[in-house]
Amino acid sequence: MSNLIEDTAVTPHAFQPRRLPDYHRIVLLTEGFSDPFYAKTAISLLRYRGADVVGVFDAANAGRNAGEVLSAGGMTPVVDSFAGLDADAVFLGIAMPGGQLPASWRKIILSAIENGIDIVSGTHDFLSNDVEFVRAASGSGSQLIDVRKNNERCISTGVPLRQQCLRVHTVGQDCSLGKMVVSLEVQRQLAADGHDSHFIATGQTGIMISGEGVPVDCVVSDFVNGATEALIRRNEHHDILLIEGQGSLSHPSYSAVTTGLLHGCAPQGLIYCYEVGREEVKGLEGVRLLPHETLIPMYEAMGGLRQPCQVIGIAMNSRNVSEPESDQERSRMERQFGLPVCDVYRQGAATLASAVLKLQSDLSLSTRP
Repeated sequence: MSNLIEDTAVTPHAFQPRRLPDYHRIVLLTEGFSDPFYAKTAISLLRYRGADVVGVFDAANAGRNAGEVLSAGGMTPVVDSFAGLDADAVFLGIAMPGGQLPASWRKIILSAIENGIDIVSGTHDFLSNDVEFVRAASGSGSQLIDVRKNNERCISTGVPLRQQCLRVHTVGQDCSLGKMVVSLEVQRQLAADGHDSHFIATGQTGIMISGEGVPVDCVVSDFVNGATEALIRRNEHHDILLIEGQGSLSHPSYSAVTTGLLHGCAPQGLIYCYEVGREEVKGLEGVRLLPHETLIPMYEAMGGLRQPCQVIGIAMNSRNVSEPESDQERSRMERQFGLPVCDVYRQGAATLASAVLKLQSDLSLSTRP
């Protein structure tokens, strides 16, 4: 069974673009994991590709709608069967720690395959390596698409990227803070204002939304910088790139991916992301987060090893506090760091988009007429 995501060539100059098929009748599989902690992939797809989603598969919530169950997707039905949906793909809609496939999903996935439906997976357990799934897909004609599967084998050249391409990268205090959402929202705001901007996906959910990208958390460590650099090179014809961040420099588990991504994309600007009230590293009980005062200059110093860069704004995720508390936190952070601060969910992304344009002006990067 061939994988529809093309393999990377050995040299960055012979790279074949990665692109998912153009699906428009997607079922999101969240069976047993329909909550914000696990189902963030499904929630993001409902927000950014909602028009392409025809159902959410979760038997325990069948008969309800996605808005009730996941607080996204409005009236999109939650179902316990593929009957009557005329689906062209099932997207696995959760992000499990370690990227494993839940054993209880095998029967559901096999049912979809037997109905001729393609399966798009972002897990580390590759469907295209599973004998049972491959055999079933060979009989039905279904495609098994592993978003994280790659053959990235190019190292970074260190050659400067296009000078007039402004690269803005989201970084954070921890993982799972909304770095992808901030990148998407700022890019969309810039595009709505008439600027040539483009979102660069570096994780499974971002790739599922945009249709292309590099899954940097599943690239061999020697090639993370090079794979990221190659991704930027094939998109540097745009005036502004918003590059999705991963992990955190201080995360004991994921700092290597963060550093490789930071050096590979060589940003001039950084947007620092954090969640109000979070005190411990996600997934590591008892491990305290480092303070913003430590991390913000550290990101600038680490990024500056390849390309001088600066934090131009702060994106706060205030989902766990009230609106008045969010406003107070925003004012406090603005006073402390002298940077524009906003929650893109509550205030929109205009504040951060303006910070991007200010950096573009400050660096005297020309824009197209």
